[in-house]
Amino acid sequence: MLDQPYMTDLIEANSMGHEPNLIDIYSASWGPTDDGKTVDGPRNATMRAIVKGVNEGRNGLGNIYVWASGDGGEDDDCNCDGYAASMWTVSINSAINDGQNAHYDESCSSTLASTFSNGAKDPNTGVATTDLYGKCTTTHSGTSAAAPEAAGVFALALEANIKLSWRDIQHLTVLTSKRNSLFDAKGRFHWTMNGVGLEFNHLFGFGVLDAGAMVALAKQWKTVPPRYHCEAGTVAELQQIPTQGSVILKINTNACKGDNTEVRYLEHVQAVISLNSTRRGDVELFLTSPMGTK
Repeated sequence: MLDQPYMTDLIEANSMGHEPNLIDIYSASWGPTDDGKTVDGPRNATMRAIVKGVNEGRNGLGNIYVWASGDGGEDDDCNCDGYAASMWTVSINSAINDGQNAHYDESCSSTLASTFSNGAKDPNTGVATTDLYGKCTTTHSGTSAAAPEAAGVFALALEANIKLSWRDIQHLTVLTSKRNSLFDAKGRFHWTMNGVGLEFNHLFGFGVLDAGAMVALAKQWKTVPPRYHCEAGTVAELQQIPTQGSVILKINTNACKGDNTEVRYLEHVQAVISLNSTRRGDVELFLTSPMGTK
């Protein structure tokens, strides 16, 4: 599948839904324009294809969609990339060999983990891999190179345990990724501990992938229980955000207690928000958990 100018929703959907019982992992190194002002994501047909693949692909275990977090750098934000920020995908960022972030890395809460890529768009520091027309290259770069590396690690995990579901892969990623010496070169994003004691960073996710640790844990992993979906509630009243001010919206939920969809273990949270603003960069959105993770 090639990028613009001939990309359509149907082409994307056909790609994401191609042979879902033969293909385990789909690696995608593309997304909305990295211009710092675009908010975009999968259209209807593509989203349906991804959701169907995750729920029905691999004979019910779910296809694994690996997505590059994007190369827009500090002037962009992968939270505004509806592909990388989707709960149905695994978003991968990159780090360079000295542990710092690459200059092109975008920050977002949806990045799950990182792999190593080049530090600059330099032909001498690229990633060696296969190329078009039966050739090889040593100049692959960016998060476009990081995401396929993650796909390779996930493939090793599936070899170790063919019964892993798409959710199992996400759990294994979180539990086995390593912080090591990863750091933000500009000191903007620090490592934070969430409510269950796991460290995360808005550049690196839960750390750099550890293939050995993931494979070892995959061999003894017990598949997670069925997934339940609970709608927590809505805030229907239209509210205006004051200039230089903020609006706090609270939703209280009992996690559908007593229903057959009761949620006992929280894996994903989706907030559907309708927002009118003239510029993307004028608005910040924060989702805060009951335990204070922001």
